[in-house]
Amino acid sequence: MNTPYGPSQRSLFESRAMALYEHTVTHGGLDSSDPRLTDDGPDREAFELLLELGLLTLDPASESYLAVDPSAVRSRIVTPLGERGTELLAESAQWARAFGTIAHTWRRFPQATQGPFTELRGRETIDPFLEAAVADAEIEVLNAQPETDHAITLAAALARDAKAIDRGVKMRILYQHSARRSTVTHRYVRAVAAQGAEVRTLDEFFNRLIVFDRKLAVIPSHQGDQVALAVREPSLVAYLVDMFERTFERARPYTNKEVKVMKDIAREQRAMTIRMLIEGHPDPRSAQRMGVSPRTYAGYVVDLKSEYNTQSRFQLGYTMGKRGITGQETSEDDRTA
Repeated sequence: MNTPYGPSQRSLFESRAMALYEHTVTHGGLDSSDPRLTDDGPDREAFELLLELGLLTLDPASESYLAVDPSAVRSRIVTPLGERGTELLAESAQWARAFGTIAHTWRRFPQATQGPFTELRGRETIDPFLEAAVADAEIEVLNAQPETDHAITLAAALARDAKAIDRGVKMRILYQHSARRSTVTHRYVRAVAAQGAEVRTLDEFFNRLIVFDRKLAVIPSHQGDQVALAVREPSLVAYLVDMFERTFERARPYTNKEVKVMKDIAREQRAMTIRMLIEGHPDPRSAQRMGVSPRTYAGYVVDLKSEYNTQSRFQLGYTMGKRGITGQETSEDDRTA
């Protein structure tokens, strides 16, 4: 059902017609000879809208316009708008399904992309592509995420990934150790792990990587996180899968909270902090590589200063260098070096 009332009419109603209606109510009517209602009067347009809506009616006896109860008019105006909104939502869903069908065809036939590589630009392109790729996965999804996502991203991922796991898709996810301190990530992991997903963490820095059914890989572009590259070249995808497998093998199960495991994780993060210092990376870069905030990284450095009884980074570096510490040894080994 169509309706002639839209944003422009509502704007006129709210800005001018409502005031004229309220004047009519409070004064017991609106004289038909009121100068505001003449063809060039300031309220002529608002007056005509009230008449059209049925909120004013002419009283022949007094030759004035009387206000009509809005509740008697509302359903005639609002209901068609609601019905139209429902129709538009249903139509948009149909269009989404139609596009999903042809997108599925496009992804399953690499020749449609005119090559083994496809550049994806902008989150408005990357995110729907990933959503559709997860929905199309039939066997396995390998997901390496070096940084903990925001709450809204993980919430959407949980709904998406849960459906894939329910279909029998095997899912393995790799985070850095820092993800263990994220409450949001913990909720996500607890939910997907309960369904069968395997989640592990690693101290090392690694790049973002997602592989679907060992046929399609999505990696970040050197141009930043607003550009990604979809890879379908079989040899390169196999190489990326091998990298993931080797890295995942060294990682520690996220759900393992044993004291020894947690001590090992703390030791690994400490060792990586030492390596970042020795390699001379700026704090923001070191924090990014470790998957923590600059403030947290600075706290790690302070802990090392305290551990080695030094006052400055120069002293810390000198002391570690004198002892031959490289960040590759265990904490017990380097303290006795």
